[in-house]
Amino acid sequence: MENTDCTACTNSSRHGADGTTTVVVTGASGRTGSRVARAARAAGLEVREASRARGFDWRDPSTWARVLRGADAAYVVYPSDVGAPDAAPAVGRFAREAVGLGVRRVVLLSARGEEQARATEEALRESGADWTVVRAAWFAQNFSEGPLVAELRESGELVFPAGEVREPFVDVRDIADVVVAALTADDGRYAGRTLEVSGPRLLTFGEAVAEISAAAGRELAYRAVPARAYGERLAGIGVPPEESAFLVGLFESLLDGRNAHLSEGVREVLGRAPRDFTAFAKEAAAAGAWKR
Repeated sequence: MENTDCTACTNSSRHGADGTTTVVVTGASGRTGSRVARAARAAGLEVREASRARGFDWRDPSTWARVLRGADAAYVVYPSDVGAPDAAPAVGRFAREAVGLGVRRVVLLSARGEEQARATEEALRESGADWTVVRAAWFAQNFSEGPLVAELRESGELVFPAGEVREPFVDVRDIADVVVAALTADDGRYAGRTLEVSGPRLLTFGEAVAEISAAAGRELAYRAVPARAYGERLAGIGVPPEESAFLVGLFESLLDGRNAHLSEGVREVLGRAPRDFTAFAKEAAAAGAWKR
């Protein structure tokens, strides 16, 4: 349930001596974190990158205080999955420590339709922070970055358990812009709210790969497989059994059609339409994402 009774409605973020807002960005080298950091800097914020390369470790709470102390706000993305069994206790503890160190505003990246993520969202709500949850559709950049792209680029085929399900793929840059708006709104309009963001139209995974193929100028294909068969493929490349089982269960639920609808969060927050998948595909192809 969304909570609209929040202290952010009367208290804006603290600021440093020079008036600059300091934002902690977890996963700052990742798909969303890197864009959030970039968008935050463009908005004039001071960014503290929280990543393993900079000594931050989700598995070691002793590394958290150094990056949180003196900050005004934080962007939270959990590294394996927001619905992973260890996500809720870790995010809850992180958010409580953030509040204890004076960080008031915390924005969590979550997933549309992922019931496993609700415990993590609730852990944030109970932390005492002025919270915002951003529930995102499947990232467009999942096709150009991360584990899926190597298979598509090298073999020319994407094997995935999505069937003919339609998804409104969202550009990660839109997620980042929404996150920064939620982090910086001094009137608290997004505190205590859940914002759902998606792209502007529905595509099957096959249609998405077809658009990528046209943009990349090479033949690329999509082959649907059952989730269990996909789990066997994951096990064959060394994914631990517990992680493989979690992903199989996740895909069986998320890719059942429940997300075949549009969300208006991008337009509501940013006052413009979301970026289209075709534009993403052309830009990523020009950057060489699918070039062998």
